[in-house]
Amino acid sequence: MTKLKVKRAALAYSGGLDTSIIVPWLKEHYGCEVVCYCSDVGQGGEELSGLEAKARKIGAADVIVEDLRVPFVRDFCFPALRAGAVYEGRYLLGTSLARPLIASRQVWAAQRTHSDALAHGCTGKGNDQVRFELAYMALAPELPVIAPWREWDIGSREEALAYAQGHGVPVTQKPGDLYSRDANLWHLSHEGGALEDPANAPPEPMYKLTSSPDAWPAQPEKVVVGFEGGRPTSINGKALGPVELLERLNQIAGRHGVGRADVVESRLVGMKSRGVYETPGGTVLHEALDDLCRLVLPHDLLRTRAELAVRYADLVYNGLWFSPLRRALQSFVDTALEVATGEVTVELYKGRAVAVGRTSPQTLYLPQLASFDMAGYTPAHAEGFIRLFGLPLATAAHRGNGQKKEEPVGGNAR
Repeated sequence: MTKLKVKRAALAYSGGLDTSIIVPWLKEHYGCEVVCYCSDVGQGGEELSGLEAKARKIGAADVIVEDLRVPFVRDFCFPALRAGAVYEGRYLLGTSLARPLIASRQVWAAQRTHSDALAHGCTGKGNDQVRFELAYMALAPELPVIAPWREWDIGSREEALAYAQGHGVPVTQKPGDLYSRDANLWHLSHEGGALEDPANAPPEPMYKLTSSPDAWPAQPEKVVVGFEGGRPTSINGKALGPVELLERLNQIAGRHGVGRADVVESRLVGMKSRGVYETPGGTVLHEALDDLCRLVLPHDLLRTRAELAVRYADLVYNGLWFSPLRRALQSFVDTALEVATGEVTVELYKGRAVAVGRTSPQTLYLPQLASFDMAGYTPAHAEGFIRLFGLPLATAAHRGNGQKKEEPVGGNAR
């Protein structure tokens, strides 16, 4: 296989162990300049501090750092929230949602710097390599891709750490803390280390966004989330922008230990993996919006949203954010949730978030119909409805329909 001839490669750079050692590796093995592209999606100041200086110190020819917190929450997290997207019933897709945004801006950075290749630090066993490269294919199919983890002879995080030390690459990870973490405003994920044995309970010191059980408040706390057209807009009556709203919810819910998920999931590349996720604010928002939808959506729309949520989550998890199908599903969801305006009260207590109250100008709940009072409702009409609804059952019973006749419950009793 002939090695690519590359003059300049645009690398998706986080400053962590994997992407840091890629900079000298690319220069050594491809003889190319390296443009480090880094995006701020809310991973925190500790990760971003000194990022540009570090990249230049280890050999980057250029460094581009962008603040993408607003588009990340507004254009990726909140659309997935409206879709009710949860992968395999547990994972709220924090990493999966960030990757297409980062990859799209990395493509922009490559074009701006006249780079002739794209590079990423995703491992050859993970989902992220698919997510990055499908975004590249959708936005810049002409640019070749370098994936060092599929080329080099580094086979573990311990070996990667040794490579960093041997090439003078400063990293914060130590041999005793080899968790692979991904942080953004939506969540914090943990993989590797002790978690690689699914029989091991997650070590309590591992958690960063959610407080431990011994620190949970003794009393429940209620938070009121406001929505307009399915978009979160306020907390406790105060209007907030997307980033501020999510940051506030993360603080409140994290204090109560809300949003932990220990998941053995099905990777796209064909294996089971184990991840532990902290998504405090996102967990509250999902609970609140799902509850509001039950109040304002008719049964068929509510059911269809739930059915499509599984498909939508699969698309996002599998890196198909830019696919025509994901876009089409988004159009459906956004139209369906135009009526999802109102407020939901969520109670936070001992690791749980539960909706306990809801109001909306678009409510389909009419007290006079829902109550035991018969005002506005004619009970006699129910007889005709039941007869028509049960007509297939009666027809099958009269005709036999080739089926064994059902025995009454308890018919074999002596």
